[in-house]
Amino acid sequence: MNLKKIEPKYIKITNPRIGLIALGSDFVIEKDFNKIIQDKKIDFFVNRIKTYDPLNRENLIKMSEELTYVTSNILPNEDIDCIVYGCTSGTIASGFETIEKKIKNAKPKSKVITPSTAAITALKKLNIKKISLFTPYPKKLNDEVLSFFKDEKFLITSNYYLDIESDTDIWKVDPEYLFKVLVSMDHADSDALFISCTALPVLQIIEKLEKKLKKFVLSSNQVLIWDTLEKIGQNNSINGFGKLFK
Repeated sequence: MNLKKIEPKYIKITNPRIGLIALGSDFVIEKDFNKIIQDKKIDFFVNRIKTYDPLNRENLIKMSEELTYVTSNILPNEDIDCIVYGCTSGTIASGFETIEKKIKNAKPKSKVITPSTAAITALKKLNIKKISLFTPYPKKLNDEVLSFFKDEKFLITSNYYLDIESDTDIWKVDPEYLFKVLVSMDHADSDALFISCTALPVLQIIEKLEKKLKKFVLSSNQVLIWDTLEKIGQNNSINGFGKLFK
């Protein structure tokens, strides 16, 4: 028998790595990421975090207590360029600094991106000051999101909400029904519409909404993915998901 040791040859360039922390009840966010990054040289990894009903600030904070553990199990002992926390209201409830600290306890070299902070970055990039706001949340949680944007010095010209109590029901909202509801909102004084929640199936109707409303339309997943791609230098040649990418 011939026995010979062969030296391995390794690639010199690796793809950027994105780690997504998706909610256990979110059926939408991974699909939205894959729609946009499918043709890019990006390595994409997902882990899920347990959610608690009903939808309220206390349960969102409770959910975040597992963040360090969930983050540590995305490519354990490996560096990741960006860790993305897929919860808009959860980041607002806990505060970005708290979310960032918990993630960096597991992945200290990673950039941390959240929907709420990405939304502020996108709105400022587009020089938008007045927004109509839509959420699927119960009234109290909706009001907390409203206060977040007001605290960031945005003028909310109108605010509609669905009053959904359970996180597991948000992804079930019919996109065509959602389109009709969003079009019927009062957008007269706004520069843009922002649609909150990563679990809401809105990405596929953004361009249709923009054509109808003649305004910028931004959603949690859209701004989240846009900001992530900005951070890793991959935000180019993207069509079909709204004027933000253009």
